[in-house]
Amino acid sequence: MITKIDNTIKYGKQHGGFGIQILYPGLIKPELSDTGFSTIGRIDHAKITPGTLIPMHPHKDDEILTYLRSGKVSHLDSEAHTGIISNQNLMMMNAGATFYHEESVLDEGGTLQGLQIFIRPEVKGLKPEVQFYQLPEIYSINEWRKIAGYQADYPLQIRSRTWIMDLRLEKGEEIFLPDSPAENVAFLFYVFDGEVNVNDSTRLNTGESILIENTSPTFRASETSDIVLFITQTDSVHFDGGMYSGNLQ
Repeated sequence: MITKIDNTIKYGKQHGGFGIQILYPGLIKPELSDTGFSTIGRIDHAKITPGTLIPMHPHKDDEILTYLRSGKVSHLDSEAHTGIISNQNLMMMNAGATFYHEESVLDEGGTLQGLQIFIRPEVKGLKPEVQFYQLPEIYSINEWRKIAGYQADYPLQIRSRTWIMDLRLEKGEEIFLPDSPAENVAFLFYVFDGEVNVNDSTRLNTGESILIENTSPTFRASETSDIVLFITQTDSVHFDGGMYSGNLQ
């Protein structure tokens, strides 16, 4: 089954130079009474102007991936980690029991465009951790690339049965879903930028996505497109009370 999630389901927030479009993927299935879908709690698509400071603020019981496609950010947190996040240097904050951080968007990187991804952990109260990963290349051309996941062969570790991959699909090229990392999974195919046709019948534009269950569609890029793929084991144990990843209903 394929369920399209268009941009009308998103919630927009704008404050000065800080703008986000928030996707609660569970809203596409109201019968579940959950704003998240399995371990995928929330996806924020951000556009932030240089010079913007996001002051120190808390997180709790969220697994948070900062995935940028443009812009540079200076990071500081309560675990004494500092670093620069960019389109080649990604960050995972495993917030756990208690965690604070602030982010400053640097002038040198231009306008920030990226995703802040909130994943649900297996259990609450885990130890806070921070991970950085330098991508060998900014883009993975026409080939799925592992970004973050439950298994050790993913560069960034997620503490639940969740996996995140990406690719840049060039105009006219075709791709299929990667091999499943587990049984009983669903896929969320998110178009960060571009235009993709699914089975030559469903068109996805920037910010749109589809939830894929028990089928394997074909994807063809109408224009060169950046894709982020989320995989969740739908029957896995997870904590749905995280500060941002938790169920709001």
